[in-house]
Amino acid sequence: MNIEILKPFGPSIVILRIPEEIITAINLYTDDIIKDKKKLEKLDYGLKLAGNVSQEFFLDIDFMKKIKWGEFLATVCQEWIMQEKNVKLKNFEIIKSWVVRQFKNDYNPIHFHSGHISGVGYLKVPKKMGNTVQKNKKTNFNGKLVLIDGSKKLFCKPTYVVTPEVGNLYLFPNYMMHAVYPFTDTDEERRSISFNAKIDDESASL
Repeated sequence: MNIEILKPFGPSIVILRIPEEIITAINLYTDDIIKDKKKLEKLDYGLKLAGNVSQEFFLDIDFMKKIKWGEFLATVCQEWIMQEKNVKLKNFEIIKSWVVRQFKNDYNPIHFHSGHISGVGYLKVPKKMGNTVQKNKKTNFNGKLVLIDGSKKLFCKPTYVVTPEVGNLYLFPNYMMHAVYPFTDTDEERRSISFNAKIDDESASL
């Protein structure tokens, strides 16, 4: 498993690529759910999540098994924990996994997740996500994910900014605060997949 471990501050973050077949499968699944109002209502997760976004819904268990989503994530976490702690992962269990469909002006406020491990991967990203109001701003946060750890200290940044790219998957500890900024000037969709998972006590311990 080819993963990269980043340490922009205290906790480590993992970045890797989602296999193309899984991206395609989840996008097709999402497109089918959008057309099926009854199923969409059954899987709707919007009111239980922090986001102020157009649509958020669960992946159903049978579909996750079919595409081996849990097996893929478990393999990633096993490699991460082995490299970080030299401990073999004994248990990995997805609590929930869901798709987020974000459009112009949607956003996700600062929040954290349940379980031990969380993550977000990108399925669709607008070609452009709009300009800043102040035209000379060097940094444009439109549509970006920001991971937050602690507060600003000397020689230590408290944030790590992620520019969404289709196929990129980021894993991080569940307690890590994070937020997604809104974007503008496009009708294209920003589509992502997230999850929460539990692992065994030994792997989760310091």
